Formats: sequence, C-alpha cells, structure tokens
Amino acid sequence: MTIRAPKPEDAAAVAALYNHYVLHSTASFETEPLDAEQMRSRLESATARLVCERERAIVGFGYTHDWKERAAYRHTQEVTVYVAPDSTGLGIGRRLVERLVAECRTTECHALVACITADNDPSRRLFESIGFRRVSHFEQVGRKFGRWLDVVDYELLL
Repeated sequence: MTIRAPKPEDAAAVAALYNHYVLHSTASFETEPLDAEQMRSRLESATARLVCERERAIVGFGYTHDWKERAAYRHTQEVTVYVAPDSTGLGIGRRLVERLVAECRTTECHALVACITADNDPSRRLFESIGFRRVSHFEQVGRKFGRWLDVVDYELLL
C-alpha cells in the first residue's frame, strides 16, 4: 500500500471511487457523478491531496480545501476522505487523515473540519479516534434517496 500525491492521470480512478458513494450512499450529498476533469480540478485546487494505491489500483483518496470563502476563514480547511468499498477496514482512511493532518500542520492551517452524515458511524469513529471532536449537529439539512439527513461537524485544532 502506497500513499502518495495524486497524478493528473489518477483523476478518472478517483472519480470512479467517489462516484460509488455519490450513487449508492449518503456519505456524499452530491447526487450527480463527477467526470475525470471535474475531479482533476478538485484535486488541483485542494490545499493538501493524497491517494492510496494498492496493487496498482487507487483504493482511497483524501484532500483538504477551504472550509468557507470569506477571508477570515482562510486558516480553516475541510477534510474529505473516501476509501473504496472493498478496501474499508484496512486502515487506509486513518492513514490518509493522519497524513493530511500532518501536511496541514506545516502550513498556516489552524483548524480542520470534517462534515459527516450523522449516521455514518465508521467515519465518525475514525475522526474521533484521531482526535477530532464533535462540535455541531445539524438536523435534516440534506435530502438524498428520499430521506432527510443530519450532518455532524468535527473539528481538530492544530
């Protein structure tokens, strides 16, 4: 298993991994799949970005991006991490988040935020185990697959 910076040619594989969650899960609140170019653009605009490769396949990715657009928020980043469904439970998510946290510590980032669907227990446990603490619970702020969804926010001060 190798964690590395993504290459432009990884965008299609990263999009395919992510699109599984877009189409079949409430982990992402997006409802339309992304194409390779859209994912390439997201990765290129990210502050920190990583992919996890196993046996020449992308099995996870993560990145941080501006949490909000206003200048006063410029020291806060949001963390996004996804692991291929057949590769969960192998510590990939943990390794990605820990590496992203480490990278953010070398920048002017002061706070990291993770926005998680409230019923996504594996994600919540992951971020809690790394030291993120729950700071909010928004009720019924998203709707997907005919269900209202809650969101919990986690924060880690660097």
